[in-house]
Parts: sequence; structure tokens; C-alpha cells
Amino acid sequence: MLGDDAELTAAVLAAQDGDEDAFRTVYRAVHPRLLGYIRTLVGDADAEDVASESWLQIARDLDRFSGDADRFRGWAARIARNRALDHIRMRGRRPASGGDETELTDEPADSDTADEALEALATGHTMKLIAQLPQDQAEAVVLRVVVGLDAKSAADTLGKRPGAVRTAAHRGLKRLAELLGTDGDGTTPPLGGVPPQRGRRPGAPAPGGVTQSRARTQKDM
Repeated sequence: MLGDDAELTAAVLAAQDGDEDAFRTVYRAVHPRLLGYIRTLVGDADAEDVASESWLQIARDLDRFSGDADRFRGWAARIARNRALDHIRMRGRRPASGGDETELTDEPADSDTADEALEALATGHTMKLIAQLPQDQAEAVVLRVVVGLDAKSAADTLGKRPGAVRTAAHRGLKRLAELLGTDGDGTTPPLGGVPPQRGRRPGAPAPGGVTQSRARTQKDM
């Protein structure tokens, strides 16, 4: 287990025992990437509110969670997705249509796309471009690369097959590369707020953050 993962796992366990400092550590480690995922679903205007609702549920249900850092990221992402979809239904809106999932399940991805995604996400305006992708592709890219889930955990979050998620991520990254190639010279400064990704390959640029503001609604975290 990598150092960051071991620390997050330990912090989750301590938070379950009522350690408030440990819960703050968990929040600070997970929140920026989780917020980026929520923004993919509901947009900038409502993302902070949905994130607050998600963390309230995470805090309330934390004693029911069991697992390590990877499982916690997936569990938190599922909670965030459910809160985001509830929010969308309440506001009478629907997420962008992402096409028929069956079109993806039988088409294997060429390869694991994490390294390609890290390179694509090195530019600061990439999250805005991700918002232009079909919903299934946008979610797959953000869950795999920004949140840091493996294909199985991302599939569990989305209620899809791992192969479908891999293919959606691959298609999304391919389209993202096309958008980056036609959107100026790609030299916009990276955004802050997201720690370096786990398992970055040697020589690959550190990804930029997904938040456009450091303002948080959970100010005590």
C-alpha cells in the first residue's frame, strides 16, 4: 500500500473512533477530487451545496463503512453521485445524455487510460472541456483519473460493468485530446487544490486540480 493510501486508511479508522482531527484529514484528502466529480454532474453553481450534503452523509454513515483507502474513495463517490442525482431530480434537470451503455459494454478499451489521462489533465482548463463530453464519458474520466478509482470501483459507483467504464474513459480521453488539440496551445496555467495522483509514472506531469476556487462550505474541516 502506498504511503498516502496507508495514511488515509489510518485516518478513516481513527475518524470512525470519533477522532475529529482524523476526520478533517480524511476530508482534506478526499474533498477536492470529490468536488471535481460533483461538478461534472451538477455544474459549478450547485457543486458546493451537493458536496456539503455528501459530507454530512459521509460523517453520519462513517461507522458503517469497512475497508481501506481505495474502498473509501469509491464509497464516498457513490454517496456524492446519489446526492447529485437527487439534487438534479429536485431541480427538475437531467444530466447530459451519454448515449447507450450497451454500445460500450462489448467494446474493450485499447489499454488502461490512467497515464494518458494524467497527461491530459495537466492543463488547467481541462475540467471545462470534460463538461463537454457525454455524461458517461465525463464521469468515467473523472472517477478514474481525478478521484483515483480503479475500473471496478468506478463501475460499482456508476452501476456499470468495468469494461464499459474502461471504454467510456478511453473514448472520453480520446475526445478530450481532440478538444485540447483544437483549443489553443494548451498552455493555460494549472489549477490548484488537488494533490498529486497516486501512481504517476516517472516523467509524467503532475495533474492540475479540478477546483476553480478554494472556498469551501465545510469551513471547519
